[in-house]
Amino acid sequence: MRVTPAVAAVPFLVLLLTWLSLHAINTDAERSDLALGEIDNFEMLEAALHRDVLGARAGVLRNYDPLVRETDELDVTVGHLQQITALDAATRSAIDRLAMAVTRQEQFVEQFRSDNALLQNSLAYFALFSSDWDDSLAPPVSSLATAMLRLTLDTTAARAHEVQDRLDELARQPLPAGDAAAVQALLAHGRLLHDLLPAANGILKALDAVPQARDQAALRAMILTQQSASRATAREFWILLYVTSLLLVGLLAHVGLRLQAGARASRRRAAFEHVIAGISMSFISARAQDLDAAIAHALACMAQFVGAERAYFVIAGPSSRTYAWCGQGMAFAPGWPDQALLLADKYNTTIDGIVHVPRVTRLPSGVDKDALAAVGLQSWACVTRRGIDGSSVLLGFDAVTRPCRITRAGELGLLPMALDAIANALGRQSLEQARARLEMRLQQARRLETLGTFASGIAHNFNNIVAAILGYTEMADEQHASFRILDEIRRAGQRAHELVDQIFTFARRRDAPRNPVSVPALTTEVTSLLRASLPATVEVVVREASEELIISGVHGELQQVLLNLCNNAAQAMRYDGCIELEIEAVDVTTARELSHGVLAPGRHVRVVVSDTGSGIDEAALGRIFEPFFTTRATGNGLGLATTRDIVREHGGAMNVRSAVGVGSQFEVWLPRIGAAGVTHVNHVATLPFGHGETVLIVEGDPGRLLRDEEILAAVGYEPVGLTRAADAQTMCRESPERFDVLVVGHLAPMTASLDLAAALHEISPGVPILLATASVADFGANALVVAGISDVVSWPIVATEIATALRDCLRRSGSQEDRDLAGNTGRIFQFVETSH
Repeated sequence: MRVTPAVAAVPFLVLLLTWLSLHAINTDAERSDLALGEIDNFEMLEAALHRDVLGARAGVLRNYDPLVRETDELDVTVGHLQQITALDAATRSAIDRLAMAVTRQEQFVEQFRSDNALLQNSLAYFALFSSDWDDSLAPPVSSLATAMLRLTLDTTAARAHEVQDRLDELARQPLPAGDAAAVQALLAHGRLLHDLLPAANGILKALDAVPQARDQAALRAMILTQQSASRATAREFWILLYVTSLLLVGLLAHVGLRLQAGARASRRRAAFEHVIAGISMSFISARAQDLDAAIAHALACMAQFVGAERAYFVIAGPSSRTYAWCGQGMAFAPGWPDQALLLADKYNTTIDGIVHVPRVTRLPSGVDKDALAAVGLQSWACVTRRGIDGSSVLLGFDAVTRPCRITRAGELGLLPMALDAIANALGRQSLEQARARLEMRLQQARRLETLGTFASGIAHNFNNIVAAILGYTEMADEQHASFRILDEIRRAGQRAHELVDQIFTFARRRDAPRNPVSVPALTTEVTSLLRASLPATVEVVVREASEELIISGVHGELQQVLLNLCNNAAQAMRYDGCIELEIEAVDVTTARELSHGVLAPGRHVRVVVSDTGSGIDEAALGRIFEPFFTTRATGNGLGLATTRDIVREHGGAMNVRSAVGVGSQFEVWLPRIGAAGVTHVNHVATLPFGHGETVLIVEGDPGRLLRDEEILAAVGYEPVGLTRAADAQTMCRESPERFDVLVVGHLAPMTASLDLAAALHEISPGVPILLATASVADFGANALVVAGISDVVSWPIVATEIATALRDCLRRSGSQEDRDLAGNTGRIFQFVETSH
């Protein structure tokens, strides 16, 4: 579940939200509001001050405490403005100007208080002294009072001059003795009022002239501008705060959904792991013959879990195999899933080899999109593995009608585990088959050793008897006996002699000369012998080819093959029915795997022996060519075993088809040669030659090693011989790709051969190893499997046997049979090993 980017964004958005919240709180606007309030208070204080000053001037205000209080409050207001207002240069300058104006205003008020107190006192005395005068002084005093009243109302220079004239006029008047002091006091107060009234009015004018209103307006305008800017900024922050809050809410919702989806994916992953674990357990308990059905069931379970309608496991290499499952009503398109590996190589896979196409329709137009759409895919998920030998496997799931349910990397990461489960199952099956095959080969080798010991003595004695028969025949011939009888005796003796050679060949595996053999002539001879030996209730029908078919081989061995197959057919029909022999020429273009052997490309002759007998059940069909295995009480189990060995040594293969209650069909495939070269065919030409493949052979005896190298070179291989095991390991370690086959010969002690094979197998696990031994009594199948032995041949090596064994190993290389033996754990395991 990948929510790391979203989770990392949440703290960032929270920090951003906090920062925006702090900046969205408009402290500048609050300070502006406070500053505007202080300016309003300032204006009210200033208006009250002017009112009280005018009241004091008019004599209405007798107490000057309001003037003191108002001037003090004006100072306090200016101080508040200096504290709460942003101190930029223009605002600081405006406040400083306002403070200077307040200072000047305070000075004027202080001066006004002093002058106005004296003025009011003088006015009071002047009014007191200007009343109750006698008739001689009444007119000038009255004129002075009138002029003084006018000066009180109008302090212009003309009014002041008029008061001065009246004062001078009064001073020139003769004064009665009793009024002199009062007149002098009146004149003194009059002169004082003459000076104080203009001065007091001048102070009032100066007080009014202080430019406070202009400074207040400028400061108000600045504060309003700052307030508008701060509120605009605050609005922007609030918008950002709102948007960030929405983003945070959306991100938290997204994280919640992702967490919920991740939880569901985790549950699906756990359930998928449970399915894979159950499949692995079912593979462990499945029998080898039931593994194909178990794999199909596993594909069905996994496909249904991931929501796919088709699933498949493809193995591509020298021997390709495909396991597939389709849902109900579904089918694979032509060529699919065989093309899946080629198509997967075109995509950029992850480190685990996973390819995931969630929606085919969303792919860019091109060949790949068209290829996926052509096979009807909506989405595609697969995982690939490559082995060290170039082979590949693929586990794929196709969603046809709906997308796959697995989309997350954690779920897709289980696909390699699912692939490994199937690969491990196939590997275990290969290991068991390898062990079983080697066990069978060991049992066969032990039986053949025993049989060889007995056959040598039997053949020697039987050969003496045959020699006597031939000698008596010659004597009878000299005595002119019946030619027909003597000829039959001679032919029977020759066949008996050839049979002895077959016993030697089977028991001792010695080389036998090969000659051109006409298949139609061979069939005619076999038919003649069968008709003479089988009862009349058995009919033999031959369907010959239209052309002459020539093979290279041992006539007696090939005759024994057909006789064994036909006699077995007659016994299967209880000597009542029809045996059919069909001969045809077949050109094989590619290697073909038959039920018992692999057929190389080339020109072949196919001889089919069919019967209408009881048939062979499936259990017995897999063992019919085992030595000493028989279903008849009187059988010895050597007939079909000998038949298979003869056909294999002739470079051919067997294919058997049978159904219980219907009958059986045995096909003998043999290499065909041209008629033009019949007279030149010899033993060496019929050996299964190599094509220059490099074979490392280790043999402790230098003389024997030189002979073995000559044999390998003679049959078409490039031998590299060594006498020391350490040198062989060093050479394989330095050049692991150099050798195609490894042959371990006789080393002392006996266990050294197995130890060397195990070491070489660990160095080059994909190279088949042959063990050449004089006796297999001391070896077990498990030991051979662990050591990585692919096949066992006799020692000293024989050209025919080693050539056949090398051909079979190279022909099987990469096939299922080779995976069973060449790698012990099987080439399938290489996919699992290389993935880690």
